Amino acid sequence: MRAVRDNTVDGLVRDSARRVPDRLAVRYRDRSWTYAELDAAVTTGAAVLRERYGLAAGDRVATFAHNCDAYLLAFLACARAGLTHVPVNQNLTGEDLAYILDNSGSALVLADPDLAGRIPGGYPVRALRDAPGSFLAELSEPSAVAPGADADVDADVDPGRVAQLLYTSGTTALPKGAMMTHRALAHEYESAIEALDLAEEDRPVHSLPLYHSAQMHVFLLPYLAVGARNTILDAPVAEQVFDLVEAGEADSLFAPPTVWIGLANHPEFAARELGALRKAYYGASIMPVPVLERLRARLPGLGFYNCFGQSEIGPLATVLGPDEHEGRMDSCGRPVRHVEAKVVDEDGKDVPDGTAGEVVYRSPQLCLGYWNDPVATEKAFRDGWFRSGDLAVRDARGYFTVVDRVKDVINSGGVLVASRQVEDVLYTHPGVAEAAVVGLPDERWIEAVTAVVVPRGEVTEAELMTYAREKLAHFKAPKRILFVDTLPRNASGKILKRELRDRFGSSSAS
Repeated sequence: MRAVRDNTVDGLVRDSARRVPDRLAVRYRDRSWTYAELDAAVTTGAAVLRERYGLAAGDRVATFAHNCDAYLLAFLACARAGLTHVPVNQNLTGEDLAYILDNSGSALVLADPDLAGRIPGGYPVRALRDAPGSFLAELSEPSAVAPGADADVDADVDPGRVAQLLYTSGTTALPKGAMMTHRALAHEYESAIEALDLAEEDRPVHSLPLYHSAQMHVFLLPYLAVGARNTILDAPVAEQVFDLVEAGEADSLFAPPTVWIGLANHPEFAARELGALRKAYYGASIMPVPVLERLRARLPGLGFYNCFGQSEIGPLATVLGPDEHEGRMDSCGRPVRHVEAKVVDEDGKDVPDGTAGEVVYRSPQLCLGYWNDPVATEKAFRDGWFRSGDLAVRDARGYFTVVDRVKDVINSGGVLVASRQVEDVLYTHPGVAEAAVVGLPDERWIEAVTAVVVPRGEVTEAELMTYAREKLAHFKAPKRILFVDTLPRNASGKILKRELRDRFGSSSAS
């Protein structure tokens, strides 16, 4: 057995193909792949990319597509061919899309036909699927590549090679491409398998976007590494998830808090037989404690795992397991196997347990730095530690509790207020479906604590203001409450507070 540092992304899938060749690896709609079929298709796909499409080792290949099996095959084929995969949010348009393609210098874009029209001119585009001559179609036509080409591209890839550019979500600034090597991802997969109790007998559902690092690298690839049966859905549609669970085809699910909230609020949630669901994973954004309490009350036999991290570390950094929630449901857990974490002050010095500071990481899971951005790379790393930008507290037993993003902490009248604490209070009010708290410019307070609320039923600003003041110190209570129909989010469910500040900030100063 190879040491983890010598593994490659596609090599881990090949290991499963050797161990359980005839087991179902992936199914999507009416297509399915055994592990042997998946591995063979990856090799053919690598040959197509190198021989048919004329790409060279190190070239960047962007994938601009919806969830599907072809998306997975494209990533694994790039890995086997020594190419660098660039996953692109399928919701991007215009300048945002052009920025990532320009920044990455992508030599090819594999796109779903319905998305190809958004791609700026000047970029070679190939259909990923659902079109004559698409990448997926060519995998079933080995004659499309030169004889022997499979063997030529099936040589061992250096584990230190960059396998993927993971672009950050860009909630506060332009996205940056984190350079993830095969070695870093292999370490992260091992951490995920151990901390999340991933097992070959599990039947996971993958319904979040595969361009996002959490669904791809915390769940789908680690589950392929252990030899599990995987189902890919187009999106987290509640009825489809419920049907799979009731049919015995799904027993584990990852979703951000917004999706869990949607499942819990679905009219069929209480009536469906969901006892087969054994493992519930959440992450990508903070789960409001009141929401988690409601979910646990409805499904007492379901084990909940809180997954926390960021793209630059693969992205899993800490986990709170099912037996660790009691008494610390606001915690994100302790570091996984290959991650060291500590809390420091602005000067990078360790702070005592119980004191808020910035979380920093040291790990073989970390990215090499940011693509074509040495300034941002130098700023992110200090003495070998990566600066996360997350404000947290660590307790004496090593459990971390995230207070806020450093950039989301509100300076109200010279006093720092953590937005999460205010949000948790608002979530306990029955008239609040969702809430996001931001600081908006204010002549008196510097930043005024402002709650942006999606209401449930009839509720007034005065009612929520009074409610918050009864439960919070006066300086933490919102100065304003704004009502909206929806909160802006990226596809992983993370609230885009930057958009809220931009939208409401210009009219708030007084």
